[in-house]
Amino acid sequence: MMMAMIGSNKAFLMSTAAAATAMNTWELFNSKPNVIEKKRNRASVSYDAPKRKLPVLLFDVMDTIVRDPFYQDIPAFFGFESLSSYSKRNRASVSYDAPKRKLPVLLFDVMDTIVRDPFYQDIPAFFGMPMKELLECKHPTAWIEFEKGLIDEDELARKFFIDGRDFDLEGLKDCIRSGYSYLDGMKELLQALRDDNFEIHAFTNYPIWYKMIEDKLKLSAYLSWTFCSCITGKRKPDPEFYLEVVEHLGVEPCDCVFIDDRPSNVKCAVEIGMRGLCFENADSLRKDLSHLGVNVSLPNI
Repeated sequence: MMMAMIGSNKAFLMSTAAAATAMNTWELFNSKPNVIEKKRNRASVSYDAPKRKLPVLLFDVMDTIVRDPFYQDIPAFFGFESLSSYSKRNRASVSYDAPKRKLPVLLFDVMDTIVRDPFYQDIPAFFGMPMKELLECKHPTAWIEFEKGLIDEDELARKFFIDGRDFDLEGLKDCIRSGYSYLDGMKELLQALRDDNFEIHAFTNYPIWYKMIEDKLKLSAYLSWTFCSCITGKRKPDPEFYLEVVEHLGVEPCDCVFIDDRPSNVKCAVEIGMRGLCFENADSLRKDLSHLGVNVSLPNI
């Protein structure tokens, strides 16, 4: 009896195991997704995302893709006059186009490019000495420090001469102020460029006394005093000064035309990618600008 039960249980266990195996095999071949098929095909699957085609197109729908019934059908439904003519009349007057920036941006040196520099004639005369002697007895870096905004005018007066001699600072400022004047033809050329909507900036090595130039000659009618060494702490031809200018303007260097009377300053501008013009006089500058596509309509400068 016992042997019969054992045999019966053994047969039951074997049949149960066989059924489980059969069930597992059935699930293996009939599960979703098919495991074997998935393994076989996995190697052929590519996960490279397709390249996105630009630009992305954004469409309004009503009255752009689909006729909007609001202006005609709905007023008619309620027995009112159509709004279509009112809508069209008012929509036509709205413009969302941003104005395009006119290029190139024009960057002007100021002294001996736009304005006569009194340094070489008037200042030696004020001190009663020739230029050579003045250069020998003045402090070698005081003026440069003043141009970079590192010292104020009182400190300049204390350091101006190597031997520390006193001088009339206000008298010197009056002398310099009286020497400022537009170079021949430059006021008219700037006016023509401004009238043609060119963006013009001063790009100059000069101290805080640039305000005396502005007070007398009103250069801000034609340009912005944007890039002055006394504000930035840098002087031409430091390449960092030029790169800061480009970054501030948000344009490429090739979108700038730089005009200066010093070849070394122009050379640096060209090296960083600007277009550079070495200034001689207003008439030659007009011709040089025309070669770059900047045409100045001004007769007989």
